Amino acid sequence: MHALIVVAHHQPRSLTHSVATQIAEGLTQAEPANTCEIADLYAQGFQPVFGAADFAVHHREALPPADVQAEHARIDRADALVLVFPVYWWSMPALLKGWIDRVFSNGWAFDYGSDQKHIKKLQRLRVHLVGLGGADAGAFQRHGYAAAMKAQIEHGIFDYSGATVQSSTLLLESESSDPQGHLQTAYKIGVRIFPVPGGSEPAREGTRAVELIAS
Repeated sequence: MHALIVVAHHQPRSLTHSVATQIAEGLTQAEPANTCEIADLYAQGFQPVFGAADFAVHHREALPPADVQAEHARIDRADALVLVFPVYWWSMPALLKGWIDRVFSNGWAFDYGSDQKHIKKLQRLRVHLVGLGGADAGAFQRHGYAAAMKAQIEHGIFDYSGATVQSSTLLLESESSDPQGHLQTAYKIGVRIFPVPGGSEPAREGTRAVELIAS
């Protein structure tokens, strides 16, 4: 099984990158046959701005640009997509949102045309979300931020394209707590991404885990 781990953080030595590395470690340690690719959007210089060429793709007037087609191929090779990102203003960073804006395009992630029919095209894809937030669990729950992120990201993006969000984890107090707890959690996330032969059964389709973790 193969996973694509997408990271959106400018600092390679950040906790965000370390969490992604631990997820990859857990995934490959759980089953040596498992493989993964870490896509560092900052390092690769991905252009996140949805421009005229992307607008033409949305209206089915042109093929996706080469950089978008390359991301399509990455996801098409993957059995699971893992997004690892810092929480900025109760959502994902602009770079990651722009990656989704451009990559989850009409004709590839979904079909929507003049006949008003909406077809979800990513129903095979399993998604895991890992956000790192500076606030504590109480703030996320008290102000409804966790629910807002679920509606925006899980329903608004992935359900619209048919992908199943199998786990969604918020690693909180990321700027003030001991990072080792979050790194251990990240490793466990990696272990659980794919079923281990002879181990526990994988999550049933349509089920998901929601965790608010504060060290």
